Amino acid sequence: MASANAKVPASPIPNDVDPVETSEWLESLEYVLENRGPERAQELLAALESAAVRSGVELPFTATTPYVNTIPRTDQPAYPGDRELERRIKSYVRWNAMAMVTRANRDPASPGGHISTFASSATLYEVALNHFIKGRGEDGFSGDQVYYQGHAAPGMYSRAFLEGRLTEQNLVNFRREMGEGGGLSSYPHPWLMPEFWEFPTVSMGLAPIMAIYQARFNEYLTDRGIKDCSRKHVWAFLGDGECDEPETLGAITLASREHLENLIFVINCNLQRLDGPVRGNGKIIQELEGAFRGAGWNVIKVVWGGDWDPLIEADHDGLLARRMMEVVDGEYQKYVVAGGDYIREKFFGKYPELAERVKNFADKKLEKMKRGGHDPEKVFAAYQRAVTEKNGKPTVVIAKTIKGYGLGEAGEGRNMTHNNKKLNEEELREFRTRFGIPISDERVAEAPFYRPPKDSPEMKYLRERREALGGSVPARSTQPVTMEVPTLAEYGKTLDKLVSQAPGKEMSTTMGFVRLLSDLLRDKKIGKQIVPIVPDESRTFGMEGLFRQIGIYAHAGQLYEPVDADQLAYYKEAKDGQLLEEGITEAGSMSSFNAAGTAYSSHGVNMIPMFIYYSMFGFQRIGDLIWAAADMRAKGFMLGGTAGRTTLNGEGLQHQDGHSLVNAIAFPTVRAYDPAYSYETAVIVFHGLQKMYVENETCIYYIMVENENVMMPEIPKGADGQPDPAVIEGIVRGMHKVSSVDAQNKQHHVQLFGSGSILHSTLDAQKILAERYGVSSDAWSVTSYTELRRDAQECERWNMLNPAAPRRHSFFEQQMAGAEGPIIAASDYLRALSEQLLPYAPNGMYCLGTDGMGRSESRENLRRHFEVDKESIVIATLYKLSRDGKLDASVVDQAINDLGYDREKKSPLYA
Repeated sequence: MASANAKVPASPIPNDVDPVETSEWLESLEYVLENRGPERAQELLAALESAAVRSGVELPFTATTPYVNTIPRTDQPAYPGDRELERRIKSYVRWNAMAMVTRANRDPASPGGHISTFASSATLYEVALNHFIKGRGEDGFSGDQVYYQGHAAPGMYSRAFLEGRLTEQNLVNFRREMGEGGGLSSYPHPWLMPEFWEFPTVSMGLAPIMAIYQARFNEYLTDRGIKDCSRKHVWAFLGDGECDEPETLGAITLASREHLENLIFVINCNLQRLDGPVRGNGKIIQELEGAFRGAGWNVIKVVWGGDWDPLIEADHDGLLARRMMEVVDGEYQKYVVAGGDYIREKFFGKYPELAERVKNFADKKLEKMKRGGHDPEKVFAAYQRAVTEKNGKPTVVIAKTIKGYGLGEAGEGRNMTHNNKKLNEEELREFRTRFGIPISDERVAEAPFYRPPKDSPEMKYLRERREALGGSVPARSTQPVTMEVPTLAEYGKTLDKLVSQAPGKEMSTTMGFVRLLSDLLRDKKIGKQIVPIVPDESRTFGMEGLFRQIGIYAHAGQLYEPVDADQLAYYKEAKDGQLLEEGITEAGSMSSFNAAGTAYSSHGVNMIPMFIYYSMFGFQRIGDLIWAAADMRAKGFMLGGTAGRTTLNGEGLQHQDGHSLVNAIAFPTVRAYDPAYSYETAVIVFHGLQKMYVENETCIYYIMVENENVMMPEIPKGADGQPDPAVIEGIVRGMHKVSSVDAQNKQHHVQLFGSGSILHSTLDAQKILAERYGVSSDAWSVTSYTELRRDAQECERWNMLNPAAPRRHSFFEQQMAGAEGPIIAASDYLRALSEQLLPYAPNGMYCLGTDGMGRSESRENLRRHFEVDKESIVIATLYKLSRDGKLDASVVDQAINDLGYDREKKSPLYA
């Protein structure tokens, strides 16, 4: 019989009814681990779980593990680097990053900058840069791809300065890019620093989703035999606050589903968002662990530094682990600023047994015990496992840090650190002393930059490590990558397919594009490089024929027999498939576009993304990712399918797009077109191929394609029987004449502008004007108001700056030279689209558009509702002539009656 005085073992279970029994179970588990290993322990635990479920036991669910490091000290690999040299290098990087921001804020312009993010993540970056992240190598296109946390940019600049890639003047001009000697952009911007930054990342949430699709695209290139990317890793450095953005976690299941073991996320958990803990009542590390583990990722937590190892290893009763789990993030942040005595009382003091374990620890020691993200050995162990784990899963390293680490009273662990940008002299001296920067007291107030001599041990080590890993990062190749592309002249047979041969053979511009695409995919020059991208609407766009022709890409191949296997156009997935059928995710699709559109700079191969989607869900929904595409110098084609506010009948307000072309105006690299005929679409596509892939221009061609079936004419021919060069020029520059009608009793003349499907309303109106009102007209297909306006604007700017030189004339002015009468413009988009040309219209202009919300209706009724049908164009034309004093108002008044127009109808803008 046990003695009454026998010590009852401590139990990790609160209020344990039988701690002795609990102890026996735990001892059994320890025995298995020691003698049979963790694999056997997993088998036994799985068997116990299965038996419990079969017996009706409702098991507690948890997607998280205890609040300790995933890799215990006993499993840590030996650290291969020189810890002391790396510490000094890291200190210099820290100092220069801090000095850069501090000096920028002393500038009268006060351009700003952020200190705290890099201060907290310096160890995470330095370990990666010294031992893991591979550079581009001798060919310029090898190595890893890295999405740096945007607010950590000063750290990357500081390291590049040490490496000699940036000058001191560059650092002085941080956020002053036009400064003498050259400056540095605020954040990672390839558009502004094309040889340095590869990806734009500071619009938070975009880097994670782009990194996921980049990793998948690398597998795509490998699986299709285009480029071997099997030795590349894609790294994404994130902040815990960034994980609140929906895009950050929105695609993580794709990464596990596609077995992207080439993908590594590093999340810097400094427990603060921009203005404070925000999630102070919770535990962000556990929250993120649950999300990623649930999504099928490898999760490696780096919570505690090596100072904690003895306490953790001695925690046989689990009491310390329990206490670690009890404390919320807001309290952990308090420990950073409160001191060792507070930690002893509030953290350890809750349980006397814990207080006993640290009774010999000085308050200063408790205060200095590191978090895991500041311990190079812990970080190295995590990265080593991440790059060597071969279980078909992506990996996330979740590291606990202190925001503003090293800034002391100036901001370490404090809520204001995001906005804190300046350090006073005392704080600079403290920072200098803490990190051992060899700068004198007399100079410290200047916040001078420091770079050791080239032959110093630190600089030699820095260079050796990067040389061993393939060169400096970040880096982007600006080497031209061109290719031979087909021409319009070679595609005469395809152009014939785009023509309606007889009534009843109408087609949509979408159908015309798909026929063109199908032939381009067979092209020996570029077919293999085309990357069709569709967010789950392939059949809507009539693309199901491509399923069998090129296959749908699936990294694992097709593991099932599709339900439509007996059909000609069955749903065929293949490991070497070419079509990216992304599912209902425009954001994911655009991320694939960005990966494909920058393959020339990332991999040295030209890929031609052709992303077709519901136009309403492009610029409106994913404009930020399109802006990122422009920033990262992506190339390719975006096709706005089912375009226009009145063309998509029946679908209603949510699907009818009347504004994406207006939104596109704001994107400098986007060339936006609204063709009415399939031959116009073909001309634009071949022009884009030439400009982007032969002439190496950095731009995106945005082409609207509609689903309305109309008679498609052939392309106008010149005297030689070939497509008329003047028509081709007009299409790509923005406008060409398609019809001229002289009224029998010609009284007036006007210029009728139509675009997309509304061109057909314009042509119908042209006949009514001639037959009933004696108005002659020229009808123009305006393929791009924005290209016309940009050209006119640039001409006007040149004329302003060269007032004594002969005046330049824009293409629009050239086309309108000698044209009679005012312009009446109608499109399926907001009036603002055509109103871009108002300042340049020689005889005035009246614009019609689809301002207002959509409706579920027929095309005919929608066009009357939005006042862009043929009758509306007729009335607008007569009204404009009346306003110009060329027609009596009574004619307009009578026309409104004759055309059956309801002058009392509510304005579509407010209807």
